Amino acid sequence: MPSPATPTLPLDANAIHALAARSMFHLFSSISQGMFLVDRSGRIVWVNEGYKRFLPALGFSSIDQFMGQMVEDVIPNTQMRQVLETGKPILIDLLTNKAGTFVVSRIPLHEEREGDEGYVLGDVIGAIGIVLFDHPETTLQPLISKFAMLQRDLDDARRELATQRANPLLKQPADGQRRAKYTFASFIGSSPAAVDVKRHARRAAQSSSPVLLLGETGTGKELLAHAIHTASARSNGPFVSLNIAAIPDTLLEAEFFGFAPGAFTGADRRGRDGKFKLADGGTLFLDEIGDMPMSLQAKLLRALQEGEIEPLGSNRLVAFDARVIAATSRDLAGLVRDGRFREDLYYRLNVLPLRVPPLRERRSDIPALVEALGEDMAQRSGEAPPELMPDALALLAAQHWRGNTRELRNVLEQLSMRSDKQRIDAEEVKRVLAETGLEKIAAPEPMAPAETGADAVALLRPLAQQIEELERRAIDAAMASTGGNKLAASRLLGISRATLYSRLSSDDPQ
Repeated sequence: MPSPATPTLPLDANAIHALAARSMFHLFSSISQGMFLVDRSGRIVWVNEGYKRFLPALGFSSIDQFMGQMVEDVIPNTQMRQVLETGKPILIDLLTNKAGTFVVSRIPLHEEREGDEGYVLGDVIGAIGIVLFDHPETTLQPLISKFAMLQRDLDDARRELATQRANPLLKQPADGQRRAKYTFASFIGSSPAAVDVKRHARRAAQSSSPVLLLGETGTGKELLAHAIHTASARSNGPFVSLNIAAIPDTLLEAEFFGFAPGAFTGADRRGRDGKFKLADGGTLFLDEIGDMPMSLQAKLLRALQEGEIEPLGSNRLVAFDARVIAATSRDLAGLVRDGRFREDLYYRLNVLPLRVPPLRERRSDIPALVEALGEDMAQRSGEAPPELMPDALALLAAQHWRGNTRELRNVLEQLSMRSDKQRIDAEEVKRVLAETGLEKIAAPEPMAPAETGADAVALLRPLAQQIEELERRAIDAAMASTGGNKLAASRLLGISRATLYSRLSSDDPQ
């Protein structure tokens, strides 16, 4: 008996087109959650098995009641009429009605006419409605969550860019008035620790009370101070910063309060405004507040309480309106206990305390920080930043980083300068870390063993293959539990019967 001929594709274009159309129609009918057809007038003329399960929620007890009805009369909020009138598809849309919320697609059907170059599309003679996903809030949750996260990042970046372009906020004006340089989008990180500190900082920006930023050196306290000012009602005012540890004690009082003409030997004859006066209407950032000498703390406390200052050599009180943000890397509460910081000043500053987490508490942010720092270095040097291999990033993420982001930037700059390779691996990172004087280089954390005890190598396969195996095991278990009842199994798995049929047919070895 001769063997059956091997199926072959048709050779003419029209036959290929017809075959593709039939195949696509059957494919959508089998893998979608439901599908129906309407004619040119908008009457429903065909419904597949998957769509029938939506009929009770739409108010129909049988398919006969549904067939022949005008589509807008039986499917609230549908846009099928628009597709019929314009001939243009709506490929992806969200439809919400009393049956639920669905991701749908609407495709017009055209009459085929024979032309000089074969068949061409004619007038619209109907349309197909396809339910791609039901319950998108659960079935598309990973996609929705990722989109929401990307949208938040994009919104932050847009706000920062718009501020830089249209608002004088981040530009140094011609008169030299001080402005903030950063927004919350500048604080790189999506780890729980980074998200939490930004959330609290945004809340603090809506208040006018003093803020105390606590954290190790290099964690980004000054950046957050800029961002709080930028997001506050004072954003159009000046942002004045003063690093107390960088100024000799003898000059601090003049820096804070200013001085009158001829207040002391060598003083400017015109006098000079202090930082409090320069920050009037804006924000005064006091960095390293823990290094302030005791002799000046009482005057600072009075200025914060009364809202007025007395310049050196003057008998005149000057009112000011500035929001104070202080920061320190020291244990301020410990300094209070040791008598080296005034307790009343501590309580005055510690109204809205914010602890900025060190880098070792948000290791998952290190790849994003490496990318951002690399781009900044490239803009400054004009050279492309080196690419760090996954093992190099894992090694960087494992380190203690006593200097936090400042130390990480130093290591990246050394890697860029010392390496001749564009792609940097873990061995190169080890060499540079050792040369920077790091006594003990921490090893990357090993992969946690799977709960089932399977070899970790089994996980190093395409994700789609692993998901397919998991789906097959779940379907097998549901079919066994329901005695082969496909409807009950689909309900148990929370999927449509059409989806279950599709999965079962794909598992069929034939």
